[in-house]
Amino acid sequence: MRRVVIKLGSSVVADNEGTPRMDVLAGVCDQLASLHGQGAEVIVVTSGAIARGMRVMSLPQRPTTIGALQAASAVGQGKLYRIYDELLREREVTSAQVLLTFFDMSARTHYLNARQTLSTLLEWRVLPVINENDTTATDEISFGDNDFLAAQVAVLVAADELILLTDIDGLYTADPRLHPDAHIVAEVSDFAALDELEIGHTTSPLGSGGMRSKVVAAEMATAAGIATVICNGTRARALAAVLAGEREGTRFAAREARYSSFKLWLKYAKPSRGTLVIDAGAVRAVRDGSASLLPVGIVEVIGEFDAGDAVDIAEQPDAGQGQGRMLAKGICSYSAAELRSVLGLKSDAARNILPRASDEAVHRDYLVVD
Repeated sequence: MRRVVIKLGSSVVADNEGTPRMDVLAGVCDQLASLHGQGAEVIVVTSGAIARGMRVMSLPQRPTTIGALQAASAVGQGKLYRIYDELLREREVTSAQVLLTFFDMSARTHYLNARQTLSTLLEWRVLPVINENDTTATDEISFGDNDFLAAQVAVLVAADELILLTDIDGLYTADPRLHPDAHIVAEVSDFAALDELEIGHTTSPLGSGGMRSKVVAAEMATAAGIATVICNGTRARALAAVLAGEREGTRFAAREARYSSFKLWLKYAKPSRGTLVIDAGAVRAVRDGSASLLPVGIVEVIGEFDAGDAVDIAEQPDAGQGQGRMLAKGICSYSAAELRSVLGLKSDAARNILPRASDEAVHRDYLVVD
């Protein structure tokens, strides 16, 4: 059964004054209902709660403080969902509002609970409409924009496709609003080639994303084997063309999935709390993925973290070279303080200092290589 995640950016949902684009939203809901009627499983991830709240409260510009952003979202969230609910109900599709936070993605138990809830809604033929719960998010625990949330949801539910709707036609070689000679990139199969492009963070007056966040979301989703398209959601028939498999916007080809669902969660959802710098021998062991990381191979512990937190793993830099290259990410069996007490020690010596400690600082089953 085809499973599609469709994300609407703030610039698709509302105009620059925060007024909902009812014609655009009605057209999108037509496509959602058609796809749903064909038996597909459809999930919507929407931005626009803050924009809706701004309009209701007659705010002249997007707030910049967390408190004001949360308040604007609180005003707009229910009103935004009501638009989707009414449009979909008119098309005989039952919907459900789902609000997620960064913690729901980064805590493994919450992550699995979110997956179960979404799976049940899809089994019931209910169309979930997801947004970040901005009213409780903080600047430290926030998706920052819903492109990342959409990619996380696509990975969470093992979607076949992720479609990111914005107000420009796709990824250009440079920002077309600043460079008239820029041209669209029709297909991306090598993310390394994008380093040569001028992919910026330019956003709409109401949004917080930009093209760079969409490219990062595409990289995340395609690493899980999910084809991704960025296209213009304000243009009639663009979404229909994408859903029909026609050339539209910028398509990112699905890559062969390299990781289990757990390791995808670890790589993209669980935040790192520190860094372990490792020696050349440990680099070789980590790079081939066949060995766990032991305390003996660690030369420096950066940051403060607890056992069970995620940490980045970096190679030891050459003298005067600054930060070493990041190699991997993993769940640490030690706290930062414990690890510093057994730094560079072989397992027997480490157990003498910490008798109940694990032999592995990071077990290979809880380690994902970049």
